[in-house]
Amino acid sequence: MENSNASNPGTILAVCTSTKTGMRKKNIGQAQFVEQYGIEGDAHGNSTTHRQVSLLAMESIRKMQDMGLDVGPGDFAENLTTEGMDLLALPIGSKIKIGDSVELEISQHGKECHTPCAIFHQAGTCVMPTEGIFGRVLSGGMVKVGDRISRID
Repeated sequence: MENSNASNPGTILAVCTSTKTGMRKKNIGQAQFVEQYGIEGDAHGNSTTHRQVSLLAMESIRKMQDMGLDVGPGDFAENLTTEGMDLLALPIGSKIKIGDSVELEISQHGKECHTPCAIFHQAGTCVMPTEGIFGRVLSGGMVKVGDRISRID
């Protein structure tokens, strides 16, 4: 059930990475987040971008599943799949804490897809451009499946 605001905490359902951009990510269960870089070993890690980590709610993925697509965490190239927190209610500049030490600053809502992905070709739509969010890593550490995610400002 999606919450009406971002003050409700959530849970990390998947921690996903890929070695190349433009492809689905694989749930690896846990990953090291590096301050001002992103996720160690992920193709999207980069100290010069504001989109170091991407997040998508399981509630959004379920919308695509309800359309008959066989998709799950990582299939939208998101790094973190969450549940229980309304990600889109997090204003740009707000901060979230994940697990014991990782802090992210929300830097972008949605994204422009320059080339329609395989999911868009199958369904005629995709949730990542409108329901995915991005952040910068302010404080690093380990994030694992089952960690709590909450707004801290």
